[in-house]
Amino acid sequence: MNKAANEQQSLDAADYDPIQHLNLLFSHPSTVSSISRVSSTLQSRHNDLSAEISSLQTAQAYGPDSSLERMQSAQAELAGLFKKIETVRSRAIQTEQNITSMTADIKRLDGTKRNLTLSMTALKRLQMLTTAYEQLRGLAKTRQYRECAGLLQAVLQLMRHFNSYRSIDQIATLSRGVGELQREMLEQVCEDFEIAFAKGEVGARKANLVEACGVMDALGDNARARLVTWYVNTELREYRQVFRGNDEAGSLDNIGRRYAWFKRMMKGYEEEHAAIFPPHWRVGETLAMSFCDGTREDYKGILEKSMRRVDGAKIDVNLLLSCLQETMDFEQTLERRFSNEPRASIDTLSSADERTQSFNGSISVAFEPYLSLWVESQDRTLAAMIPKYKAQPLLPHDEEFSPQAVISSAIELFHFYKVTLSQCAKLSTSERLLDLAKTLAKYLDEYAQQVLLAILQKPSQTGASLEDIVLVLNTADFWHANTEQLEENIKKRIDNELVGKVDLSSQADAFLGVASAAVVALVNKVEADCEGAWREMKNTNWSKMESVGDQSSYVGELVSHVNAKAQEVLAVVVKQQYARAFADKLVEHLANTYILTIVQCRPISEVGAEQMLLDKYVLTKALETLLSHHNPSAPTSQAHAQHVPPSSFVKRVNATMTRIDPLLKTLQVRPSPPEGLVQAYLIHVGDRSDTNFRKILELKGIRKQDQGHLIELFAIHRDGPAAGAKLVAQSPLLTPLMNAPGLGGVGVGVNNLGLMGPGAALSTAAQGAAARFDAASLGEKLLNAARDGVERMGTPGSHEAHPPLNNAASINENLKNFGKFFRRDIGGLGARFAKRDGSTDDAQGGR
Repeated sequence: MNKAANEQQSLDAADYDPIQHLNLLFSHPSTVSSISRVSSTLQSRHNDLSAEISSLQTAQAYGPDSSLERMQSAQAELAGLFKKIETVRSRAIQTEQNITSMTADIKRLDGTKRNLTLSMTALKRLQMLTTAYEQLRGLAKTRQYRECAGLLQAVLQLMRHFNSYRSIDQIATLSRGVGELQREMLEQVCEDFEIAFAKGEVGARKANLVEACGVMDALGDNARARLVTWYVNTELREYRQVFRGNDEAGSLDNIGRRYAWFKRMMKGYEEEHAAIFPPHWRVGETLAMSFCDGTREDYKGILEKSMRRVDGAKIDVNLLLSCLQETMDFEQTLERRFSNEPRASIDTLSSADERTQSFNGSISVAFEPYLSLWVESQDRTLAAMIPKYKAQPLLPHDEEFSPQAVISSAIELFHFYKVTLSQCAKLSTSERLLDLAKTLAKYLDEYAQQVLLAILQKPSQTGASLEDIVLVLNTADFWHANTEQLEENIKKRIDNELVGKVDLSSQADAFLGVASAAVVALVNKVEADCEGAWREMKNTNWSKMESVGDQSSYVGELVSHVNAKAQEVLAVVVKQQYARAFADKLVEHLANTYILTIVQCRPISEVGAEQMLLDKYVLTKALETLLSHHNPSAPTSQAHAQHVPPSSFVKRVNATMTRIDPLLKTLQVRPSPPEGLVQAYLIHVGDRSDTNFRKILELKGIRKQDQGHLIELFAIHRDGPAAGAKLVAQSPLLTPLMNAPGLGGVGVGVNNLGLMGPGAALSTAAQGAAARFDAASLGEKLLNAARDGVERMGTPGSHEAHPPLNNAASINENLKNFGKFFRRDIGGLGARFAKRDGSTDDAQGGR
């Protein structure tokens, strides 16, 4: 029994597991014999359950509370519900029909009442219209215009109610009568005005004319426009007769008489006629605009006739400008006069319309096609100013030099540009202003080339003085900033569709190029003072030096001259960015000159190269303090003691001077054993060039007959697997050196090191010897030293042949390109010269 109970319990379980149950029943091999008994028990249990299920299904289907009976009961209830709904719907329809029948009579009565009301209203309005029409006819005959004005408005308003009844004969006849009466009153009022003005009875009949204007207001806009047009033509008849029929009176010389006549006429209008017309008619403004329209057409004819003169004489530009200025003043007077007139009341129709016409340009537009003559006049004036600026002193005789000073001609030219631009913007903001902008740009180029660059090209032995160079630098900076402002000013004034055509960026770049040339000229001032020190270095016997000692004597002299001259220069260079550019460029040039002098000191022994490396280290440390001289706010000694060199500048100096190290470290290695020299070259110089390796041998003083073995050994190591992938084709350090004939078959490429001064370079370009005025001829791109990181030194300039160009155009174009190069490196004159990221971390760090 217990086993059967367990079986029953396990079979009824929700998580019944047959495997687990079988393992429970047959937990031991000995229980296998009971399989048939267990099977019989399970089959008996299955049969019992099936019988029980069948009995339950039968009871559910045929029992007294079966689902079939419930479904049939629900269907019967739904049928009864639908029947009730239909009954309610039938009753609702019947009720609606009853209500409609009951209210039909009421609706008919409402329609009858409404029609009766409309009929009574129409009859009353018809009676009023008929009465008013008859009264209006009588008042019109007696010219009682005050009463006519109000009555006419009522008649016209009533008549609008009967527009839909014009198919009725009587209404159509009445409508025609009203229209005829309007025409009669219009003609009558116009006749009254004509008689009053013709007989000079305006003053006596002013009251009647004022009332007549009320009638014209009631008659509508067309009637009012007819009267105003007649009045304007009447008042301007004399003007047209006098100034159009007489060539002398209508000429440009008598333009003031036209405006004087109009002012007298307007004075008479305001005193005698203004009170006649309602203010919202704005008769005075219409009169002025009509005068402007007629005068404009007169001027167009006069100017066209003047341009077609058979004697070839053109219009006097001064007369043209005088007439134009007087016309613009007259337009401004009218604009001020009529822009302040009171507007009509807010409840009038005309007050909703804003004043759209303007007197500005209403007459002067006739002069605009001829303003090119004025632009040509400005061109001639500027063309005469440039030679004068080139010849005159940079500063007035009574003005002393100051580090902030700007060349006086630049101030004068700037004032001329400002006045001219302001004047042209008043005259025209279209094509003529664009033409003027092109003319101004043209002479900015001329000023940069013929005035500023000419100062740096002085043919004297010493070139331009320090003060002159600083004046050029300040002036170029002044014009660079003001050129950009000039462009923005023109763009604000010119018409929107022409804004894109205004571009003075090339002129700004040209002045930036002049500033860069001035920086190089300052550097050359320092270099010229150091010639003695470099001469002493060349005279030293570097091949016989036995030991390395303290710094060489030439180093102290060189540092002394550099500091003294740099202090003199930086004392008059005001802006920090130019001081930094000067210092960077000076370091670059000194490094190039040091390499040049090393080449000229051949032969150089190993000890000599080591001494040169020590001298280079001393020179580097001295150059790190260059910017200490640019501190005008503190005494020199105090400023030098407190100065901490900017980290970026120290990095710049070390990067520039360290480029010399590969050459000197290679020269320090003895030629024996030869493998040592070859390996040193491959490590320090690191190129595959036989020519450059020969240059090292020449510098060391190795005889030609002894070089063959070293060159063969160099070729073996160069092409070996250990060094091949690491070597470059040409070393940027050695490639530009010793390219010209001389010095035992090799020479020194001076120009390749960028040591040509700006005066010489500019003079050469101006004389046509160089076809292009490129960066190398102004100090090998000036700001190569303004870039971060180790850079190539002495990159050769372009030696390609160029076809001859116009000298002035060539110089000017290269100035622009030079300025763009300068702008690219510094991000504009306001940025730090030695920074790419635009930061200002330590520009003032030592100040």
